[in-house]
Amino acid sequence: MKDYYEHIWENVPDDAQPPELARRREFLRSELRPGDRALDLGCGLGTFTAVLAELGAHPIGAEVAENAVRRARALHPGVDFRLVSTDEPLPFDDCSFELLWASEVIEHIADTARWLSEVRRVLVPGGRLLLSTPDHPRVAFALRGVERFSDPLGDHLHLYTKRSLARLLSEFAFSEIVIRAVGGLPLMRDMLLARATR
Repeated sequence: MKDYYEHIWENVPDDAQPPELARRREFLRSELRPGDRALDLGCGLGTFTAVLAELGAHPIGAEVAENAVRRARALHPGVDFRLVSTDEPLPFDDCSFELLWASEVIEHIADTARWLSEVRRVLVPGGRLLLSTPDHPRVAFALRGVERFSDPLGDHLHLYTKRSLARLLSEFAFSEIVIRAVGGLPLMRDMLLARATR
């Protein structure tokens, strides 16, 4: 799996902008508190880690691909980026962060239970988890077919709806769960923006 992500991040252009950058940046800005210790988990080239720093947080960007971490450090000097393993616990102490940002990450996680357990562990009590992930409403499946959303050679391992994501977060004892479907047409939204409290 690591080789797969190394290959991806080796080929992404330095000037590539994350999809829906403005919408995700606004969501992040609306939830951030100045001085938050923040973890950008699955930070890629560090775009949102840099946004967190600009907005007054104390962020760490974490990524599984050495290529991404090396390039993020070059693109955003002075911002803290760390390499993490897909097979080991996160290299952070319990209760290290007030905010955890995982944008377009959860759909790629093979062991979601272990990942969410680690997310809970590194958040302080009352800490906030912010997620974005593609939305997969039933109407879209009916009209477009499952193949459009679940490419057999793609890297999306899980498909979420508002209901399934809310149920998952609730099962891991997150509270104050708020999920909005945004972008696209009514009943066929493109993205879920989720906030939950540890």
